[in-house]
Amino acid sequence: MRATTAFNKMLAIPGADVAGVQFTPNGIVVSLRRRARRLRCPCGWSTRAVYDRSTRRWRHLDLGAARLYLEAEIRRLVCRGCGRVRTETVPWARPGARFTGDFEDVVAYLAQRTDKTTITRLLRCSWEAVAAITVRVVATHLDDARLEDLYRIGVDEVSYRKGHRYLTVVADHDRDGAVVWVGEGKSGATLERFFDQLGLERAARLQAASMDLHGAYAKVTGARAPQTRVCADPFHVVKLANHALDEVRRVAWNRARQATGIKRRPSGRIRTNPAANLVKHTRWALLKDPAALTDQQQAALDRLRRTRHVLFRAWALKEELRDLYRLPEGRRPDAHLDAWLARACRCRIPAMVALSKTIRTHRQQILAAVDLGLSNSKLEASTARSASSTTAATATTAPPLSSP
Repeated sequence: MRATTAFNKMLAIPGADVAGVQFTPNGIVVSLRRRARRLRCPCGWSTRAVYDRSTRRWRHLDLGAARLYLEAEIRRLVCRGCGRVRTETVPWARPGARFTGDFEDVVAYLAQRTDKTTITRLLRCSWEAVAAITVRVVATHLDDARLEDLYRIGVDEVSYRKGHRYLTVVADHDRDGAVVWVGEGKSGATLERFFDQLGLERAARLQAASMDLHGAYAKVTGARAPQTRVCADPFHVVKLANHALDEVRRVAWNRARQATGIKRRPSGRIRTNPAANLVKHTRWALLKDPAALTDQQQAALDRLRRTRHVLFRAWALKEELRDLYRLPEGRRPDAHLDAWLARACRCRIPAMVALSKTIRTHRQQILAAVDLGLSNSKLEASTARSASSTTAATATTAPPLSSP
């Protein structure tokens, strides 16, 4: 069997036949001969008139240990639709790409599941190439239909680069948390761009939106879709309670040190006393789920409870707030939250009093999340997995790609 016939059957390049094969030090170069005579512009307009010709190479999937390149004549045309000279499209690569469509699909598939460094080592390409390929593949798969039938959405931000660089992510709760839109930044102006693309008619069909306690998101949603119930994401509510509890712990530790004159020894160790020992090593016992506590952590909590320590009272308030999201059937969430607010505002613990004021401000959004059962947990998980491979140039995202 001739080499051209073998490569023709192995590669099955659409719209072209293998005309020759060269084995070079840099890899295998497969020369292609186009079957179509008409030139087609990326905008869709076609003609037979050729403006000029040149030869171009495209990187294809590796053949064993060797890099594989496709080489073919490519032509330019004067497009009447675009009003300028454009390079024709080829069926095996996207417009403007120096990689074949198959190579780019593999890169995009891996970008959803691993980091850039792994992709560059596996496929032997650069970081910049991975970023550019991701943008092209996403743009190809984008379909405005993904914004249809949106009724309950989740809005969250994700950090994708050092230096406080963020993306705003919008997901569809009714499609198992599928991401439907991503925009650079985490301000209200970023979410405004989502509503601009969504349009008035589709925005009027929104019923609920879960988000953190970031005021800008709720303000924009209320202005652009006033009928939407804004729901406070339970994760961020509990996170606020944990921050308040940790602040109580730090204050208690500092007061114990100041009251007893605890000083750091030259060796770096701290000389403690019984009052300070109650607070020491309690951080994870206070923040963890009570069902997951170790015996040592449970013993630390028991010591705080027996002494009626301020940390135990703050911990109890935190757990009572968490109970709002796991109430048995028949219990009224509004009555539970109002009772918690009454206790928290009178507890005389500054951090918990400040927390109660924040919770009272967002009372309606918190109750709406409990009533509708909405949470950004799936959105948080998906954004955490994809943050390492997200680029600043990606302004929107496509549905998940299928396996290559």
